[in-house]
This record gives sequence, structure tokens and C-alpha cells, in this order.
Amino acid sequence: MKKLKELLNGVNVGKVYGDTDREIGHIHFDSRKIEPGDVFIAQRGVNADGHAFIDKALTRGAVAVVCEQLPENRPEEVTYIWTADTSEALGVMAGNYWDNPSRELKLVGVTGTNGKTTTATLLYELVRLAGEKAGLLSTVCNYIGEEKIPATHTTPDALSIQELLRRMVDAGCRYCFMEASSHAIHQKRIAGLDFDGAIFSNITHDHLDYHKTFKAYIEAKKAFFDRLPAHAFALTNADDKNGLVMLQNTRAHRYTYSCRTMADFTAKAIEKHLDGTLLRLDGEEVWTKFTGDFNAYNLLAVYAAARLLGFPKENVLEYVSLLVPVSGRFETLISTEGVMAVVDYAHTPDAVENVLSTICGLKGRDNQVITVVGAGGDRDKTKRPEMADAACRYSDHVILTSDNPRSEDPEQIIRDMLTGVKEGFQYRVEAITDRKEAIRKAIGMASKGDIILVAGKGHENYQEVKGVKHHFDDKEVIREIFDLSNR
Repeated sequence: MKKLKELLNGVNVGKVYGDTDREIGHIHFDSRKIEPGDVFIAQRGVNADGHAFIDKALTRGAVAVVCEQLPENRPEEVTYIWTADTSEALGVMAGNYWDNPSRELKLVGVTGTNGKTTTATLLYELVRLAGEKAGLLSTVCNYIGEEKIPATHTTPDALSIQELLRRMVDAGCRYCFMEASSHAIHQKRIAGLDFDGAIFSNITHDHLDYHKTFKAYIEAKKAFFDRLPAHAFALTNADDKNGLVMLQNTRAHRYTYSCRTMADFTAKAIEKHLDGTLLRLDGEEVWTKFTGDFNAYNLLAVYAAARLLGFPKENVLEYVSLLVPVSGRFETLISTEGVMAVVDYAHTPDAVENVLSTICGLKGRDNQVITVVGAGGDRDKTKRPEMADAACRYSDHVILTSDNPRSEDPEQIIRDMLTGVKEGFQYRVEAITDRKEAIRKAIGMASKGDIILVAGKGHENYQEVKGVKHHFDDKEVIREIFDLSNR
């Protein structure tokens, strides 16, 4: 147990009403989890305002409340802390509660629209190849060393992050790599963390349902770099038109990487194949098991970050050659008839275009590309027509289908996507709402040498419909249909 005044260390406290010398059991921002002796932090969320649950927290035994708006009736036995930003306070207090584990780790965050999961995961794998113990916080899964912990969000809440980092330290981890989503940055979920490095991959059309404008989306990413400490490194993609924006106000040491121009770290694809790419990486040739220009950027970011963390160049080049693709990221399956299916998490217009342009550059002259793609419900609707447009421009045939419709009507989502199909491309497109049937139709259309892209879900093993998650795995479905089609 810690005293309240210890937990408040580093918090921008405005006013204090009551005793801060009292011991606190735990910190919670969910009033339902409060137990006697806990402190409740009234956080303003997207869907609910924690201030409305202060009374509930008190009835459950909270002895202290941190809030942005003081209630009119304040029991004398309860300590009230007023601060201008309870989300910021939550991160700092969570760090203090868990003895600030990020200070005992080399913590590197990765942000950007695409490539976060691949970059963070490959850094985790590279460090492990170097014989070090590491942790990972990612969309696909969280790891404490080799212990696998299911992920529910790209970036967990502030309390969960600090607890996971403490577990990493206690398990002997020296490094941690984590995705930092724009939502998490904006909601201050990464407040109170001591980062040793930050990586910016790119920024394209996504999450405008939350950020409302592209400018606000960029500013959310930039805020991560603005808050970096002076001892950290800030590594950005110089080929992205907003890449250098990330470095404008950072106190961290600034570095760039590029596949097109002069930069601190550079790479160039020399040979491209379906099973890998020969890269000239920082002046040295290295064979990698990755396909596509977008993966060249991911590997370059991984290489650069590893070098900035102090790993020797010759060792990092060796480790890069040993790395393998992340689950659901350009993952290939081939039938005995010679049809290739590519499963990829691509769920933005830019990601769909990147994956398809790679496929088009690798397929045979007489072969076709068939794309199965949908869009998620309850998310940015403006990207739906753009995703369909990208699929049409790079595919011989497109099947629009269901992704995770969530609370929306999947057929309405498909209708939204159809508005992006330009004149002259309609003959390439059909709609099949049932995702399994859409995949089956694509495989049935394919011949030897053809490539099918199944986009949008990648590593996910569920489909969320009307708030219920049903088991659904694109790779399982493809394997099943390949087996049936080869009987």
C-alpha cells in the first residue's frame, strides 16, 4: 500500500481538500471496481463521464477522489483532489502505484496509421534473438518474455499498461516495445511513461470518426513526440509528407529513415520475390523473408531503432535476416493447384493499395488478382469508398463482403463501399455479405498462379456482429476451402 501523497507525486494538483497522508489500497477509474480504501479517478471518457459515478465510488468505500469538477457535497472523511486533467493524473498515479516500471526498461513506442504492429513485434523478436528478455504491447498480443497475454486494445488503459510493465520488470525484461495508437495518445493512456524512443511509420486516412479532421489526427500523433524526454530518440519516416512534422517540437534526439532519399538510415529493395526481398540496408545487402515495399519500411525502422538502442550493426543485420512476418500481415497460403491466398490486416485505403501494388508487381503477366475486402462497422465511414476504389484499381475482380459489422448493418457498409466504385470498374465488383462465401467464391474463380487477397481482418479469429464475437479466422477458412477444392 502507498500513501495518497506518494501517488500524487508529479501530478499537476490544483486544490486539495482533506488528508493526503492516508494509505490507499488501489487506484481505479471504474467505480464498479472500487473497494474500501481505494482512490477513484473521475475520468471523462468517450462514452461516459466518471464524475457521474463519484457517489457510487463513495458508497463502495472510496476514501479519495481525483476530479476535474468538485461535487457540491463532499463528505469530510473523503479526500478530494482537484486537477485540470484527470486522464493525465491517472497515468502519473498509476506509474507511482507500480513504482514507475518504465524507468527500469528501455521502452520504445511505435505510432502511425500502418505498420505499428509489425514494427513493434519485430523489434521484440529481434531483441530476443539478441539474447535479451523483452515485453510487447500490441494489437495482436501482449507478451511478458514468452508469456502470452491476449490483447483487447491496440494500447491498453493507463492502469493496465503500468501493471504489465511492472510484471515485465519483475520477470527480468530489459526492453519493451509498444504500439501507441492515436486514441491512446489523445486519451493520455501513455501519460506517466518514460519512453526511451519513439518511431513514426506513416499517416494516412483513418480514425476520422474519432478525430473528426485529418489535422487533429496528425496532431494526436505529434503529441507523442512533443512529450518525449530529452534522453530519448525520435525516429521518423522521412518519405511520409508528415514525417518531419513529428520532429518539430520534440526534445528527443532526432533521426530519419528513408527508402527514397538521404536520411540517417536508408534501405533499397534490390530484388523482389513472393517469398522475400533482397534489401540494401544501411549499405549492406541482406535477404529478408518479407514481401512488399511497405515491409522494407518496417524492417528499416526496426533496424534503425535497434541501432539506436545500441545493438551492433553486424548483429542487427543478421537478426533482420532471421525475422519472419507477423501473424496476419501478408501471410501466404498456397493450394496444391498453385493458387496463392494472401491474408492481410489491411483496413485502410493506403494499406489496401500498398498490399495490392506489391501483389501486382509479383504476379505473373497472365495471372489475375482477386480481392476480398470489407470495412468495419462503427468506425470511420469516409474511408469505405476509398478502400473499394483502391481494391478496384489494383484487382481484376473485387468481392465486397462483411468485416466486423459490429452494431451496423453489413449490407449498408457494403453499399457505402460501392459508392467508391468508379465508372468502368463496376464489372469487376460483386457483393457477397457472407464472408466465408465471399472467400469461397474468390477461390473458385482462381486458377494456377492467381493471387487472392483476403483483407481487413488479418490475425483476428472472430467476427463481431451485433455486439457478439463469433469465431471466424480467414486463414482457417482458406485452408478448409483449399482442402475441399483439391479433393
